[in-house]
Amino acid sequence: MNFATVFAGLVGIFLTPALADYNINVNDNNNSGASGQQSVSVNNEHNVANVDNNNGWDSWNSVWDYGSGFAATRVFKKKSCLVHKINKEAMPSLQALDTLVKKKKLQGKGPGGPPPKSLMYSVSPDKVNNLDQFGKSIVAMCKGLPAYMAEEIQGESLILYSEKCFSTSILWILDISFCEGTVEN
Repeated sequence: MNFATVFAGLVGIFLTPALADYNINVNDNNNSGASGQQSVSVNNEHNVANVDNNNGWDSWNSVWDYGSGFAATRVFKKKSCLVHKINKEAMPSLQALDTLVKKKKLQGKGPGGPPPKSLMYSVSPDKVNNLDQFGKSIVAMCKGLPAYMAEEIQGESLILYSEKCFSTSILWILDISFCEGTVEN
């Protein structure tokens, strides 16, 4: 056995955990008053995170495709997908996601930690005709469903949307609301 073969084997052993996928499962009983379970799966190789919120008819899935710069949420009750740009200032990187979740899980949801960041989006009533522009992960999740583009809203216009929103809470880290258009309460 030569040195190059041994070295390549050792590099593979040490690199594999860094490239591996991982899952985070959290019982969501205390998350936003909901009952259900939420899990996060991260695929470092493809630069994608999947968030699954299992709560019966109120279930939803999100995919965050950091490679394309877009995210999508499939709302089961509405049988539709909502696509938006990733806000890199509010949404944690894949590398930070694991650390944040473990930290929050240990703290629990309470006064010990800062409140989650919040994002609000206005959903366009016009259907997206071509999902390909958002990346393979979003195409795979939203194919066959009506998809709508959502634009982030801020400031004074938030008041206009306060009653007609579908909200998601992602593991005590991030609250996202999709308002108006196709997702009314």
